[in-house]
Amino acid sequence: MQIKDFHYLKKLLEAPGPSGFEQEVQKVFRSFASDFCDDVRTDVHGNVIAYKKGSLDKKIMLTAHIDEIGFMVRHIDDHGCVRFDSIGGVDPALLPGLAVRVYGNGGALDGIIGKKPIHLMDRDERNKAVKLEDLWIDIGAGSAGEARKMVSVGDYGTFMPSLTELPAGLIASKSLDDRIGVFIVSSVLRELAGVRELPHIYVVSSVQEEVGLRGAVTSAYTIKPDIGIAVDVTHASDYPSIDKNKHGDIKLGEGCVFHVGANINSRVLSILKNTAVQGGISYQLEASPRNTGTEANAVQLSRGGVATGLVSVPLRYMHSPNEIVSLKDAERAIKVIAGFCKTIDKHTDLIP
Repeated sequence: MQIKDFHYLKKLLEAPGPSGFEQEVQKVFRSFASDFCDDVRTDVHGNVIAYKKGSLDKKIMLTAHIDEIGFMVRHIDDHGCVRFDSIGGVDPALLPGLAVRVYGNGGALDGIIGKKPIHLMDRDERNKAVKLEDLWIDIGAGSAGEARKMVSVGDYGTFMPSLTELPAGLIASKSLDDRIGVFIVSSVLRELAGVRELPHIYVVSSVQEEVGLRGAVTSAYTIKPDIGIAVDVTHASDYPSIDKNKHGDIKLGEGCVFHVGANINSRVLSILKNTAVQGGISYQLEASPRNTGTEANAVQLSRGGVATGLVSVPLRYMHSPNEIVSLKDAERAIKVIAGFCKTIDKHTDLIP
């Protein structure tokens, strides 16, 4: 299955951009968004904000984070192996044997995450959980001096880019959390390009979400939106080992997800649901009785408060080298958010 601007999505997914190092992937977003808005600017934090001038005295902020989890070089040992730490929530158990890519002043460098083979472990070692300090990146260097010519302390790395198209409109890739969200909000900007009877639209490709929602905090403070819609991924529960009593019943391909709870403005949620029903767009509901762990938290609490909603795309295997989403769900999210923006007018009541 192909969707509109699939080549753009592919560029987003393949570009590097762990938290704090988003510059390269922000170039991809900036290039796309500039064709569909009146202004694009980058703030001191690294957020890229695309602005579409409206005719109504309301501001809508659509935000999705462009940063991904990754690695940072901490030390080069005497063997020429690269010792590293995680950027964001990386599961060490997934790492041994993976191909990764390290980026520094010398450009991109490929390597393999190494670990002592099970054959050489004693019984106690075999029963221990994998820790980051037990791993290294092997870049083929024969000595510390040789390795230092290729990488430096502070260089960053990512999982190897590997977009795979699966049956039934599914795709697998690194960084779908949350490049699929960035794809959605920028596609909404494209959908609204010819529409002028709108509030002012601010589409934010935010930074440093994986280390504390930082980009959403600063961009929401600057924009001062009346309405904020965060777009992110959420855990699908349609595979073995997931307890639906704890995590709900969320399926790939069954529609985008609207969140319900204290983090969400009830009026915004109602408009999202009505827009979906009127457009024949399928959606799912997720209970979020506390904070959602997404940029919706930061936007809701900005300044004197923002009427906030959260639209998510179901995703399997979050924070892994091969996350999976349905392109159908992404399409539905684009349609419902674009429709939502068209629905807001000067009479819209946002008070619960």
